[in-house]
Amino acid sequence: MKTEILATGDEILTGAVIDSNSAYIAQKMEEAGLEVVRHGCAGDNIEAVAAILKEISARADLAIITGGLGPTSDDITAEAAAKSAGVELVFERKAMSCIENFLKTQKREVIASNKKQAMVPEGAECLFNAVGTAPGFVLKIGVCLFFFIPGVPSEMRWMLANGVLPWINKLQKEKNFSLVKTISTFGLAEAAVDKRLVGLTEEFPGIRLGLRAKFPVIYVKLYVRDKDENRANILLEKASKSVSNKIGKFAFSTDGESMETVAGSLLRRKKATIAIAESCTGGLISHLLTDVPGSSDYFLFSGVTYSNKAKSKVLGVSEATLKKYGAVHEETAKEMADGARRVAGATYGISTTGIAGPGGGTREKPVGTVCIGIAAPDFVEGYRFNFQFNERSRNKKIFAITALDLLRQKLKHAGEISEIY
Repeated sequence: MKTEILATGDEILTGAVIDSNSAYIAQKMEEAGLEVVRHGCAGDNIEAVAAILKEISARADLAIITGGLGPTSDDITAEAAAKSAGVELVFERKAMSCIENFLKTQKREVIASNKKQAMVPEGAECLFNAVGTAPGFVLKIGVCLFFFIPGVPSEMRWMLANGVLPWINKLQKEKNFSLVKTISTFGLAEAAVDKRLVGLTEEFPGIRLGLRAKFPVIYVKLYVRDKDENRANILLEKASKSVSNKIGKFAFSTDGESMETVAGSLLRRKKATIAIAESCTGGLISHLLTDVPGSSDYFLFSGVTYSNKAKSKVLGVSEATLKKYGAVHEETAKEMADGARRVAGATYGISTTGIAGPGGGTREKPVGTVCIGIAAPDFVEGYRFNFQFNERSRNKKIFAITALDLLRQKLKHAGEISEIY
């Protein structure tokens, strides 16, 4: 089924809010085996939204519309849908009950503006909302079946999973199993990953390949759709093994996991602990690691030692080392990592010190230079990397992921460090 997605709201149209909803919906539609052919955006204007809905109704089989179902005057989606369908707005008792039940769980009273949310186009079917006050609804306009759902991300995701997708499954004439496999990679640019996977879909007919970049990680997505679930799983596993072989040491997860999740799992498996000393990354490594549930099993200490004085006083970096090599050097990074490990009593220590930019670089140490230290009971090592980015946030991200990748490789006893970009 050809599917379109439309996000509504002035805040989306003007760029004040990033439209993450459409990306999420598109991913779920793709996993369900639907063909997403177009994304759109419209502001809080009844005429504009009604016109776009009319256009969609003539060319798509199915459409997901987000936003504009709230209680305020700028929530105009229901009215626009009614106008596009050529029907009136009517009071829907089922929608009102949905609103009342939710407000009751929140110990809040129903107010006049909430009743506006119970007005839906005549002929529409209500979609229950257990996590908010905005009921969704389903409406046929032209040849297209429209699903109108809230724009609040938590409400959108709940209604998509519990209302829209079950409905879509019933619509599909043949029961097909749609499976997805994600391989996480780091150390190769997107073009390089793509080059290594040339011919994969010819090698495995029935597999659809996609690449998703979330800097600095590249995710390889494998999709398969088949009436036979077992056959689909076998094909997906064979294709996944082939991808892992082609990507080699740059593939760090065959389950779509993040670098921090993989590193944390390895630490837990080895019953090891970690302490972090950061300069140029400003606590980003620590944030990533502690954003993983259960990280208290292995995370002991974090120190953002930006100044030389902090490096010396907190971590015990030798003043002689700082004077001879400066803050950005492998020797300094080694002493930072060893100091963090010692202070916390951790199994491992890792550190970063570098030049994130956009200023501060020199000929010997240009912007994008980072030195990373890693310490363990039986070794202390330092590494230097030079990246080509002048954007501070990108450098901080790639510095942090590189440090975690070094830790991952050490935990897995990998021999060589991945070539990075």
